[in-house]
Amino acid sequence: MPAAVVVGGGIGGLAAAIALHRIGWRVTVLERAGEFGEIGAGLALWPNATRALAALGLAERVRAIAAVETAGGVRDRAGRWLFRTDNSDVARRHGRPLLMVHRAELVRVLVAALPADLLRPGGEVRAVWPDGDGAVVEHRDGRVRADLVVGADGIRSRVRRQCWPEARPPRYAGCTAWRAVTEPLDGRGAEGALFWGRGERFGFAALPGGRFYCFAAARAPEGGEEDASAGFARRFGGWPDPVPELLAAVPEGAVLRHDVYAVPPLASYVRGRAVLLGDAAHAMDPALGQGAGTALEDAVTLAACLRADPDVDVALARYDRARRPRTRAIVRRSARMGAASLVAWPPGAWSRNLLARLVPPGLLLRSMDPVLGWTPPELPEPAELPGPAERVEPAERAAEAVPAPGGRPGGDA
Repeated sequence: MPAAVVVGGGIGGLAAAIALHRIGWRVTVLERAGEFGEIGAGLALWPNATRALAALGLAERVRAIAAVETAGGVRDRAGRWLFRTDNSDVARRHGRPLLMVHRAELVRVLVAALPADLLRPGGEVRAVWPDGDGAVVEHRDGRVRADLVVGADGIRSRVRRQCWPEARPPRYAGCTAWRAVTEPLDGRGAEGALFWGRGERFGFAALPGGRFYCFAAARAPEGGEEDASAGFARRFGGWPDPVPELLAAVPEGAVLRHDVYAVPPLASYVRGRAVLLGDAAHAMDPALGQGAGTALEDAVTLAACLRADPDVDVALARYDRARRPRTRAIVRRSARMGAASLVAWPPGAWSRNLLARLVPPGLLLRSMDPVLGWTPPELPEPAELPGPAERVEPAERAAEAVPAPGGRPGGDA
């Protein structure tokens, strides 16, 4: 039985582990943090993402923790609508609605779908190197050898740095982002909106339980040190309703702030028996809401390729051919949308808003077909997945411990 080590216990890594486990691979998930969880706020699950979750057998579980966004659109800095969207059109066109979930709740669903003994919290990876028809991963508690190493360890991926030493480091995208979830707000519907200012944007979307996910970005120097909550309130507290109400409902200290980076294009997502997915391969501007969705697509496609071809190297080459062109196109599209939403030059912002008013919403929806219309490769029907409160019996270890090899190549420790 082939074995895989998945480095990173976020959405992409857990989805990859579930998909590989379903096709009969032995899996170990190494997560640097002391527990499997997600420090984050909300995220959008567009039809392509929910199709990937359906391929994992998790569509109903995720639907139970999600809210359907019924309507939305874009408004200018004064609060005037530039265009409005009826998100039921998304469901009619693509067979699935736009869902909003809390990241931490989605991660809990993914964790519950795996046998508990496959998950290794506190497993910080220190080095990865090739070893015959496989690879060795050195982590805090030892070394393991596997037939495949999956780098799902985010934009600062250690797997990418170790196995793609020539790759350029992530580059600053020129903006800072804020994210937060409000306390429940009674009486506010499920309609979301995005405001475009000059060099700034602010959006919100409904989550289950009356909460709202707030997200914003602004042109700013890299590495700002201001307090996240104070900066969020200072920049956006005077924006049109309902922004002040939403900001007032954010708990103290609950605002997350981070600079936005992009990963320069890689010549391949595969190097020997190491493969990258999610942000480790193609981190992108959050403007299209496709970061989690493309990571889920990656995970399902990787497992489908490995199931279709017993030759791992051939399967990995197929994965790269399937994923790299698509994700590159989405990265470029996200960057264009992000740049348009953050135009700071007044004549440029005015022209952008005028164009937005003139473009029919139906045309905008059709333009998203190449992104939202993705169909996953087929995976086998799963055995009964563990339930959220179900006791999981120990499973076979996913990778064997290996002694220290002689003459291991040095790496970034």
